[in-house]
Amino acid sequence: MKIAAAQYPIGFFRNWDDWKKNVETWVEKSEDADILIFPEYASMELVSLLDEKVRKELKSQIVEMNNRLAKFLAVFVELTHAFTKIIICPSFPVFENGRFVNRVFVVGPNGLTGYQDKFFMTRFEDEEWGISSGTKKLSVFETNWGKFGIQTCYDVEFGIGSKLLCESGAEVIFAPSCTETLKGAARVHVGARARAMENQCYVAVSQTVGDALWSPAVDINYGYSAIYSTPDLGFPDEGILAMGEPQKKMWLFANLEMEKIQEVRKNGSVLNFKSNSAIKNALTDSEIEIQHIRI
Repeated sequence: MKIAAAQYPIGFFRNWDDWKKNVETWVEKSEDADILIFPEYASMELVSLLDEKVRKELKSQIVEMNNRLAKFLAVFVELTHAFTKIIICPSFPVFENGRFVNRVFVVGPNGLTGYQDKFFMTRFEDEEWGISSGTKKLSVFETNWGKFGIQTCYDVEFGIGSKLLCESGAEVIFAPSCTETLKGAARVHVGARARAMENQCYVAVSQTVGDALWSPAVDINYGYSAIYSTPDLGFPDEGILAMGEPQKKMWLFANLEMEKIQEVRKNGSVLNFKSNSAIKNALTDSEIEIQHIRI
């Protein structure tokens, strides 16, 4: 399976057609990748289409964005039909049950297949932006190449989600992310590498890059994409399959050999996945449900 992780700048667009053409161009340039991942909150560039007054208000902008959610998803569904790819869409602040949640939609050749909500919220999301933790449900997406799950940005810094996803069959964890500083980006990448080692799986990080000073929500972005494995037999010694140049607009590609995951979990020089599965962890406030979604 070939994947492509975007290092994506938040753009400013004059109209909907300009935004749509930009996304189309990105997908066109993804070569023969089977699965594409866009970063967390890259959808916030749609705020550039709103009135200036709304653009400056953190909460008003996400209210207005929800009026464009169906149209946003229709663009990605159209692209998956045209290019026969699976797309992990830019995360979107979705209003549901009286609150906003940070949601990553997954679309495939058959249309919208499912989504994953972010569990753990940053201080900015929680204290300033008004975005809440999603329902404690984890989605395992099943493809012809293997199974994957999603751990959005801060979520990948904690072991529980990736552990449960991998125990439920996931061999790849996708981590869309949006961070302001090298420190923030480093926390995500350290978490991603730890999850790859603990679960003897692949972890792919996609991050926003560059500045969008017109936006109060995603004004400053520092990031780079990377695709990690466990540092064990059959994989790179440092567990790094590919890593992008920080702050550069680009796709990062890697070919993932799924049979290697099963082999290292059985016959690795260490058995991290088996040992990690022996650890019990849970959330104190709610149970976590796991659903399997066929793409």
